[in-house]
Amino acid sequence: MTSLRLRMVEDMQVCNLSQHTQDSYLLQVSQFARHFAKSPALLSPEDIRSI
Repeated sequence: MTSLRLRMVEDMQVCNLSQHTQDSYLLQVSQFARHFAKSPALLSPEDIRSI
């Protein structure tokens, strides 16, 4: 697990999100990264706005 994903999971647990919500969020971030073919950590605000 990447450090970014681990941090996201830890943050979601601190916020007491349900497991289903956590799984959903992780899936969406994964699909988002796949769309740009790069890590979410490397995405710029311009990348995000381009959708």
